[in-house]
Amino acid sequence: MDSSSTYLFRGLGESQMRKVTAIGKEVSMRKGQQIFKEGQEANGVYIVKKGAVELMTFVEKDFELPISILRDPGDVFGSSALVPPYQYSLSAHCVEDGSLFCMETAALRKLASEDRDIGYRIMTNLAAHFLARLKETRQEVKIHFKTLLSSTRS
Repeated sequence: MDSSSTYLFRGLGESQMRKVTAIGKEVSMRKGQQIFKEGQEANGVYIVKKGAVELMTFVEKDFELPISILRDPGDVFGSSALVPPYQYSLSAHCVEDGSLFCMETAALRKLASEDRDIGYRIMTNLAAHFLARLKETRQEVKIHFKTLLSSTRS
């Protein structure tokens, strides 16, 4: 796996990437297959190699809201496995046959503690990604708030 294919490994050297790829494995996925559910213990971080994965969040008992569809090679999901409380914050299921690169959480955390530079770079990249997502969410909230405010003034 090329380090430029995903934000999570940006800045890692060749030898560091060999260590990362050594702890992961490629897994096949089939359309309709559930990968994990929101609230479940997070035991893996996934990277799309081929295919498409839909991320969803529970709104009510029987209703899930689609958040996004990941279909670009290098798209990461399940990253909540890297931060406490180590539970998935969304559900993920396959919407198109393909394959994923999967890293077990325990192996990734062990690697990060053994090679602090790898751990630092991964967590820095993760924090930058989360900050960017937070900014996007704030923009969306502003747009919805402005729409709501203008509709109450009419």
